[in-house]
Amino acid sequence: MKRNRRVKIVATLGPASSTYEMIRQLHETGADVFRLNMSHGTHAEIAERHAIIRQVEKDLDSPIAILADLQGPKLRVGEFANGAEELEWGASFRLDLDPTPGTQERVCLPHPEIFAALEPGAHLLVNDGKLRLRVEECAEDHANCTVIAGGTISNRKGVNVPDVVLPLAALSEKDRKDLEFVAGLGVDWLALSFVQRAADVEEARELCGGRAAILSKIEKPAAVKAFEEILAASDGIMVARGDLGVELPVQNVPPIQKRLVRKCRAAAKPVIVATQMLESMIESPMPTRAEVSDVATAIYEGTDAIMLSAESAAGKYPIEAVATMDNVAREVENDPTYAEVIESSRMANRESVADGIVAAARQIAEATDIKAICCFTSSGGTAALVARERPWVPIIALTSLRGTARRLSLTWGTHCVMTGELERFKQAVVNAARAARAEGYADVHDQIVVTAGVPFNTSGTTNILRVAPCDERLIYRTDPG
Repeated sequence: MKRNRRVKIVATLGPASSTYEMIRQLHETGADVFRLNMSHGTHAEIAERHAIIRQVEKDLDSPIAILADLQGPKLRVGEFANGAEELEWGASFRLDLDPTPGTQERVCLPHPEIFAALEPGAHLLVNDGKLRLRVEECAEDHANCTVIAGGTISNRKGVNVPDVVLPLAALSEKDRKDLEFVAGLGVDWLALSFVQRAADVEEARELCGGRAAILSKIEKPAAVKAFEEILAASDGIMVARGDLGVELPVQNVPPIQKRLVRKCRAAAKPVIVATQMLESMIESPMPTRAEVSDVATAIYEGTDAIMLSAESAAGKYPIEAVATMDNVAREVENDPTYAEVIESSRMANRESVADGIVAAARQIAEATDIKAICCFTSSGGTAALVARERPWVPIIALTSLRGTARRLSLTWGTHCVMTGELERFKQAVVNAARAARAEGYADVHDQIVVTAGVPFNTSGTTNILRVAPCDERLIYRTDPG
């Protein structure tokens, strides 16, 4: 489905968006990727939504990426005798392994791995950081704390530990079962929560066995510190600003977002900016001006995708939320300042023949009257390299592999077209010309740039660039062989 923008939109599905009619309308309005949140919904519900997406994809003949987002380990306090307690600033409070219902003085924290990692001076954040504790003294079965930000603590509230790397795997037992289930369904991307180190990504990749691409969620300070290694081990990144804003001072999040987006662009790996982008649209048909500015900022930074969470999953206005993102994206990308920002942040990274080919393709396209860059790709790597260049002409990614077309739905500026397997470059040029015309990017009088690798259907072989007419009769005339 042809879009009039380059940034991609990820929409989370849920109770407000689970029917065929709604999912189809979301895609037609602008959603390129659908997120299945494994924290909510049974396997049967997830399977039903997956099947509907694939049916919409078939009916509209439009590749759609499906992203399954694993829950990750959930650290929570136990229960209180009174259900909840008020903790005042400066008060003492104890966390321990005793399952006895909690009081105003203590509560169970049934996670010995946390006590094993704690040190005096570390901080514990409860209920999304609304309540903050400082560890004064700790052992393997308890931590005596001082309340440094008071408030209500109640049953099963979540706990964040920002100051230490916890000896916890990113995959809980539930995550392992969910991973196997969604990989068997055939999702395209697997989002991994609670990533602290590259080894967490490698473990998920081994369990996945190549059935889906791995996208790491950066939501912990440890992940920010180890980002270079995590990025190298991952196929994509999500900047999960909600948890980052809990575990780090909120003023730290915007510069972190900007740095991570730039590093992902340099690595030619897709990056999603997520969390609270249009949160007011859960209840309102109109966003706040601050939210619109937030979405626009991510687009100006050159992110590959922007994401809706509860706005499309449980909100009252899922279609309006997607339409708002689409409208903001088109307005930003038509702003001359956008071109200036992207141009100034373009990074030269020329280490291979493929790097040189795609850089030349962009330069030729922008210096002459070229209508599109058409790249043939097996794994999606060539299209990702072209997208890293952030060209101002459309990118048409042609592939014979449905899975590759789906995964590229997350990559900036790519329009994916299915093509048959090829053996000769001339046929590739003809197919590219036909696709550019059929998809509405060019007509018979225009020219395109074509990149491909010979031999065909082999990853990492991009080694040819040609400027070609869109009139296939001219292609055969100039290349009769």
